[in-house]
Amino acid sequence: MVPIPSDIKLLQKTRILEILFDNGEKFRLPCEYLRVFSPSAEVKGHGYSEGKLVTNKKNVNIINIESIGHYAIRLIFDDNHQSGIYSWETLYDLSKHHAKFWGHYLQRLESVGASRE
Repeated sequence: MVPIPSDIKLLQKTRILEILFDNGEKFRLPCEYLRVFSPSAEVKGHGYSEGKLVTNKKNVNIINIESIGHYAIRLIFDDNHQSGIYSWETLYDLSKHHAKFWGHYLQRLESVGASRE
């Protein structure tokens, strides 16, 4: 069973989303990370590809969080991106693998000479 968030807090000044899951695990995810790993088709792509490499999002922030039933949230970013629906499973996966996913993202940026700025 996938843990369910029992508390989600947006810390806009520091651009962090704090998530406490019902199994007691707590994570602090940067808005930039959540934006570049959006589960939207625009970012993730269709099928088995690695997805679009999203760049220049270092200062992106979340401006709103919408509940989607009892299974997900939609994050509204200040760059007008709002098509990703973050299921509890996706949020937990992004939380548990933050360091690994972020490291891979930074490597991809470097390999194509792109920037977070």
